[in-house]
Formats: sequence, C-alpha cells, structure tokens
Amino acid sequence: MPIKIPDSLPARAVLEGENIFVMTEYRAIHQDIRPLKLLILNLMPTKIVTETQLLRKLSNTPIQIQVELLQTASYVPQHIDMDHLESFYTTFDAIKDRRYDGMIITGAPVENLDFDQVEYWDELCRIMEWTKTHVHSTLHICWGAQAGLYYHYGIQKRTLPKKLSGVFEHQIVKENSPLFRGFDDVFCAPHSRYTQVLESDLRQIPELEMLAVSEEAGVFGVKSEDNRSFFIMGHPEYDADTLSREYFRDVEKGLDIAVPAHYFPGDDPAQPPIVRWRSAGQLLYTNWLNYYVYQTTPYDLSRIQENET
Repeated sequence: MPIKIPDSLPARAVLEGENIFVMTEYRAIHQDIRPLKLLILNLMPTKIVTETQLLRKLSNTPIQIQVELLQTASYVPQHIDMDHLESFYTTFDAIKDRRYDGMIITGAPVENLDFDQVEYWDELCRIMEWTKTHVHSTLHICWGAQAGLYYHYGIQKRTLPKKLSGVFEHQIVKENSPLFRGFDDVFCAPHSRYTQVLESDLRQIPELEMLAVSEEAGVFGVKSEDNRSFFIMGHPEYDADTLSREYFRDVEKGLDIAVPAHYFPGDDPAQPPIVRWRSAGQLLYTNWLNYYVYQTTPYDLSRIQENET
C-alpha cells in the first residue's frame, strides 16, 4: 500500500523513480480509510536525505501512512534550505495536542556532547515525555536511541576509542520477536557512531528486552516490554553510498578516520561499496509498522495512554 506524503516533497520524485507507490494528499483524501498517523522528528542536518531514506523504508506497509515531519524549535540547523523547513516541517507546539500511531526519532551528529550540552535537549525531553501518552509506538535511531535510553531509563552512553563505522554482522537474541520475522540467522546493518550503550547496562533494566547484538558493533536493538519504545543503534535505512560520503567528508576535514569496515571490496575506498543490508533494513521497518503499530494501535487515537499494553 502507498505512503502518503505532501504533493511537492522532494522525496516524492526520488521514490517514484524507484517504482515505490507514493500517494499525494489530493488522492489520499478520496480514500475512505483511516491512515496510520506517523510523526518523524528529523534531527539530522541533512533533512532531505534522511527523510527520503526513511520514507523509502516505510513504503512497503499494509495500510496507507500519513507522515508528518517535525523539527526542533529551539535549534535550527545551519546550511539548510529554510524554504524546505517552512514548507514541510512543523514544530512541537503545533502538534502537541495530537496523537499518533507511530513516531521515529532520528540520530543527530552530537554524540561527542553530553546530553545536557545539546542545544535542544530540553525540548527533546519534552517530546520524549509526550510520546508516553500521545504515541502508540516510538522507534529511536542511533543517537536518538541513546538519548531515549538515557531519558527513559537513565542509561548513559559510553565513548568509543575511535569512530565505529562500517557494515557489521548481527545475531538475533530474541528469535521469536516479530521485529525480525523473515530475517536470516545472521543479518547485516550499517553503524556510524562515536559512542555506544553497553549490553551489561541494558540488562540491568528489567523493563527492557534485548533484541539483537553484534560481536564487533555491540548492541543493535532493544525494546521496552510493552512494545511502546524501540531503540536501534545502527542505521538500517542507510543508502548504498551513505557511509562512503561520510568517510570522504571526514577525510576532507583532515580527521583521523578509518575506512568503514566490511563495506568497500578489499577495504579499498576506490571501489564501489557492496550493499548487504537492504533487505534486512526494509524488513525491520515493515515489521515494526505491521506488528507493533498497525496491528495493535487503537482505531480511536484518543485511547492512547501511558503504560498501554
């Protein structure tokens, strides 16, 4: 089924070029169904790239999805098209009285800062608290996952000796988890971060369930027992060239950065990377939407309440 997005959003042309069924607002209003209401808090400075990556993964779903894009009001990234933000993004004050079936909180390039040093931390805390009563299921990605685990459970992130970048193999810990339905025994996913959350810290919280880990990259996924919060440390939505662009950007800045692991053939950056995570990434987002949002969310969103099971 299609994903519903604004008629003029740049991602529309990209997705249609990939034969992904997207539906404009005009066509969607003529369908007599209730779409899933999904909110994306995009904390990345590369707004268009990130929203396109996520919309691509959200496109293979059992029902129409209505997506809204959210930005922080307390901090506006530099070097961003303000017309794009004004046209397609809203702020928390504008939507705080609404309820949503699902929400995604993205990563952000602020890992080397303490949480309370992040300019929009107070606003993010307000939003994460609000999700308890206004969102049925929230998916946190990378730094967004670390921020969520710290805010909700007091789990601190730990600085890595060097940047973790590459495509790593993972093992499923909870084999009967619907989130990994259709996955192979071992699956690959990209990581790109300077910090981590330790498995030993997570296992001290009874309300959290470990989902998948990697011998090289550490924890990949964990969720709350009530399925209201998911925390994914990697980037299953990444494009084929995302790690490559990040690597060459860092090289140009003169950073002491290693070649992304298990990414370029022979670890040669002159070679085009091999994609080994696309199918798993698609399944993860589809399974989250299907099993943890679509099949369990109340038809009447006013029924969403804290500690809903």
